[in-house]
Amino acid sequence: MKLYFASCIGLFAVAAAKRVVVDWDLSYISIDRDGHSQRRAISVNGKLPIPPILATIGDTVELNVHNGLDRPTTIHAHGLFQTNNTHMDGPAMITQCGIPPGDSFTYMYKLENRGSYWIHGHQAHEISDGLRAAFIINDKPNEHPYQYDEDYLLTFEDWFKEEFADRMYQTLNPKESFPPPHGYASGLINGVNGNVTQELKFHPGKTYRIRLVNMGDLNSFQFSLPGHDMQVIEADGEYSVPYITDGIDIAPAQRYS
Repeated sequence: MKLYFASCIGLFAVAAAKRVVVDWDLSYISIDRDGHSQRRAISVNGKLPIPPILATIGDTVELNVHNGLDRPTTIHAHGLFQTNNTHMDGPAMITQCGIPPGDSFTYMYKLENRGSYWIHGHQAHEISDGLRAAFIINDKPNEHPYQYDEDYLLTFEDWFKEEFADRMYQTLNPKESFPPPHGYASGLINGVNGNVTQELKFHPGKTYRIRLVNMGDLNSFQFSLPGHDMQVIEADGEYSVPYITDGIDIAPAQRYS
């Protein structure tokens, strides 16, 4: 009887998890993201910003990547545990060779951890050219350690008017002046110029979880709600002891909520 009961629990756990299939077709587009400059960037399925990947702890995410670029690429899910799965981690020439132009590769992620993450290109610094997106892993129903009414996501990016290859050339070329002649980055919130990002609406008496994900290349961001304190409950995918603050500094690749 005990063995039968345990087997039933195991079958229920497997049935409760699901497979989330995500298809990424990488290609170049010309886009003005900051309201100042038109430039070539990397898109997914012809779109930029790239929609976030949303799943639940225990799920398996199947990410099918077709490389329509003119150079090899790999994809890295930043911060995800890869127990017995390191060949899916993504750093080029470390855990895998690059996906050749015109070829495809499927990443399989068995989600062991929950929280706020991001996913990005891991060859030729493609994050700087747009290949980056949020990756949110939710708790299972009724397993939230903190209670809130709504869940908001804010991604932060620095965006240069030049492609990364051009900035790298200017930086390393001994004939160029230093600091390099390329310009400073603009700040993007949820993929667009921060001055035109859709506003968040808050209602009295409600509690909001705000996920902050810095998908930036070089720059840190500061976040605050003037006149309000916030309670930090998560840092880099791990729930934390609640910490009260009036502002948060978010370095590249860091996540808070």
